[in-house]
Amino acid sequence: MALSEAWLKAQLGRDRDKIEEFADRDAMSVRITPKGKIIFQLRYRYNNKQHRLDLGSYPNLSLKNARSEVSRLKAELEKGYDPKQVKLREKVSIHDAYTFEKLFYEWHEKFCVPNKSSHHQIKRSFEIYVLPEIGKQNCDEITAYQWLSLLEDVARQSPSISARLLLNANQCLKWGNKRGLMINNHLMTVSAKHDLRIEKGVKERALADNEIYLSWYALERTRMAYKNKLFLTLLLIYGCRVGELKQAKNSHFDFENNIWTVPAENHKTGKKTKKPLLRPITENIKPFLLQAMELSIDSDYLFTADGTNKPLGESSHLTMPNNIFQWLKRHKGIELAHWSVHDLRRTMRTNMSTIAEPHVCEIMLGHSLPKIWGTYDKHDYLKEQAI
Repeated sequence: MALSEAWLKAQLGRDRDKIEEFADRDAMSVRITPKGKIIFQLRYRYNNKQHRLDLGSYPNLSLKNARSEVSRLKAELEKGYDPKQVKLREKVSIHDAYTFEKLFYEWHEKFCVPNKSSHHQIKRSFEIYVLPEIGKQNCDEITAYQWLSLLEDVARQSPSISARLLLNANQCLKWGNKRGLMINNHLMTVSAKHDLRIEKGVKERALADNEIYLSWYALERTRMAYKNKLFLTLLLIYGCRVGELKQAKNSHFDFENNIWTVPAENHKTGKKTKKPLLRPITENIKPFLLQAMELSIDSDYLFTADGTNKPLGESSHLTMPNNIFQWLKRHKGIELAHWSVHDLRRTMRTNMSTIAEPHVCEIMLGHSLPKIWGTYDKHDYLKEQAI
């Protein structure tokens, strides 16, 4: 007989003396237990043997959906697959599905840490904004609407953070997709500019001569920790990246040959070149370095976090300029236009153009020489940098 919803409802939960089975069309049947539980089954032959496969129980699985499942599995059977193995494989796939949290931490460890100097910041950003919202969901179940809603919410507070989250989440999903860990990447075609309305401003802040004078005049007089004063001073002198100075160890400074060696793993281009940066230590720079070493006498690092022998924290430099702005406003009535620590690098590069050749300036900043020039010119230009 052909089963019906009305008949199934009438049989559900009714006690009976024994297990009973009733056939439906298309090789489907139901098994009803003595307690009245109804279970859909598929009857089929495979390798010349008769098999029965439980599909699910009524009413969790409706009659319509049970019949659809039978049709799907019979199609797999015609392809030569055992329906029981098909269901088992699907069950394992669901069980092993990657949550975004699992995917993110694997991507972070295997790709970010070896290739991105900002991997600590990336991890913290995702732990604050992304993982609490969608981290426990399977990657393929996270909808485009969820991703965009999350990124739009972050963009209202900080467009730059939202843009970075989009960039890194897209890279993470691509990484997982290439390894067969997930299928859907809804961020592949999302644009920070067009979809999130994030306009990326070009930073052009370089301190003028009078701003440099005022900043250093105030720097000498603020109550900022002396090691932080040294930190800002060396950033302006060398024009180095913040991370290069934070990760610098005392052993990297050779006062006999007057060379500061930045290991490949400590600078941005080192990930590609696998080579260290060499910077000169001139007589006017040496006192600042020696003073910094005296303040971190119990540590291998040139600059350490307060009360520890560990390097400065990732965001510790962000508030340093505020001490200068506040001092100038309080003591001189001067509202100095805001500058960031990274602007010191641009300031140094701008001023170096007045005294050195462009390629020397670029090498001093740790940039690679362009194309063929960089391929064949392996000179360190230490003397030129020192001048």
